Amino acid sequence: MISLKDIKRRITSVRKTQQITRAMRMVAGAKLRRAQAAIEAARPYADRMRATLGEVARAQRDSDHPLLVAHPETRAVEVLVVTSDRGLCGAFNANVIKQAQAVIRTRLSAGAQVAITTAGKKAREAFHRRMPEALCEHYPQDSWVTFGQATAIAGYLARRYASGEVDEVVLVYSEFVSAITQTPRAVTLLPFSAGADDSAGEALPYEIEPDPAKLLAVLVPKAVEVEVFRALLENQSGEHAARMAAMEAATRNTEDLIGALTLQYNRARQAAITKELVEIVSGAEAL
Repeated sequence: MISLKDIKRRITSVRKTQQITRAMRMVAGAKLRRAQAAIEAARPYADRMRATLGEVARAQRDSDHPLLVAHPETRAVEVLVVTSDRGLCGAFNANVIKQAQAVIRTRLSAGAQVAITTAGKKAREAFHRRMPEALCEHYPQDSWVTFGQATAIAGYLARRYASGEVDEVVLVYSEFVSAITQTPRAVTLLPFSAGADDSAGEALPYEIEPDPAKLLAVLVPKAVEVEVFRALLENQSGEHAARMAAMEAATRNTEDLIGALTLQYNRARQAAITKELVEIVSGAEAL
């Protein structure tokens, strides 16, 4: 039977854990507000960038930009998996990794070779155990997301695609929907879809200067960088939201555990007192 001292020690330990989880929840909530403001500001820019690129691509119907042209065969695929560097955020990273595994299985079953680039330590650790031979570059995500990080990742992937080393680049990340919902997504990053519609023949309400080909040479790499930046921001917001929810659930669990342990302590103490009284009465009767 567990002694009163052991129960009391465990109650103290759980209370210390509760203080930690409560503090982590408050920190994650503060970071979430900042991250949510960043992604809400970035989404309209990313949408408008894609729309502008589509309008320019309409004017340049036969664009030969290497990042817009699909390769005739998909023999090699690069999968960029975006996760966090830290854990304690529930199933957030596990869901992204599961989505990436589904994409990889689909491409392998189609006969393509798969290479994996990771942005985030959790993805690196997961695929180092599962497919170490397929791992390529790794980009840590321990600091606040910056556009420079997205530029480095997009530049590496664009060079690989333009040189013909890979025929498709798939981006897997977690989309931030709300503070309680994060949805894993897999999108084709390259070849980049300019979003051009079929309204050929319709004149644009403005003139493009310089010519569309020169504009595409500048806009397409920038649009790829913006898409990667958006994915990093979405992942950042989802991480803090998932951690806040996980720490809130952990805090509630510690409260339940403290209540159960306190009840157990009181019952054990009551049993010890009753036993002592019985022993005193028995001793008195014996005398």
